[in-house]
Amino acid sequence: MRTRFLSKLTNGEVEDYLNRNDIIFVPVGVTETHGALPLDSETVLAEAIAVKMAEESDGLVLHNLPYFFPGGTIVGRGTVQMSIKDGMAYLDKIAKSLLNQGFRRQVYITSHGPAHMTVSGMVRDFFDETKVPILYMDVLKAAEAANFKLMNSFHEMTIGAYKVLGRLEDVPLNVTESHSVTYNVQHMFAGMNKNPGNLLGKYAYQSGAVGSYFNEPSDHMVTPLLTTLEEREVFAGRGVQAINELVQALDMPAIVETLRQVDVYTKETILPKYGAYLPGEK
Repeated sequence: MRTRFLSKLTNGEVEDYLNRNDIIFVPVGVTETHGALPLDSETVLAEAIAVKMAEESDGLVLHNLPYFFPGGTIVGRGTVQMSIKDGMAYLDKIAKSLLNQGFRRQVYITSHGPAHMTVSGMVRDFFDETKVPILYMDVLKAAEAANFKLMNSFHEMTIGAYKVLGRLEDVPLNVTESHSVTYNVQHMFAGMNKNPGNLLGKYAYQSGAVGSYFNEPSDHMVTPLLTTLEEREVFAGRGVQAINELVQALDMPAIVETLRQVDVYTKETILPKYGAYLPGEK
């Protein structure tokens, strides 16, 4: 295909695609303080992985969704706030529109820790209302399921994601340390330890145990210090390779086929047996 991005296709190209397939990947992002990297870095990582997934499984990508619940990083004035409830409602409208358009298999992708609080609830409520199963894939959990050591290459993958999307020049060089940026891991840990909320965070999934904010913007992420164009290119190259290896390890054709099977099982087995009293519109 000319491109996998829905918004870059013509309407005719989308309709031609829907005549043969029904898969769309929806990377859900965030705009937040992220050390020496741009504010949209976790959005860009989700988008790049979604593109690679779409290429592997003949899907399309609905991107440009960068403004969802950030969590404790709202202490950075570049961070854009969106409540969990408002984010869920917005995604629900998008999911229903995509379903009406013919995208029955929808896969939502995130690379942001607190994103599960928005996306998981939407996916479940959408299913109860429409009886159409859609899938949520958190990059961290997906890597764990594929036995892929994501944390060893997370920053490289993030920088590589900009290269995948043709935006590597957006990653700045020689960013000085500041209230927003630290290259000292111990400084970050010291700041995080000032927040007693971190003591309670272990009792649920990330950001889901207790509400709290970071002590300062630099506590969110220690990112690599990039000093030259060549160094940035090396990081990006290793990141692109890691993204490709992760997507290959996940086996996207098998995942989207299993999603189809869940849909068939729901329609042919569950609804005939229990449809009269399952939740949803009657």
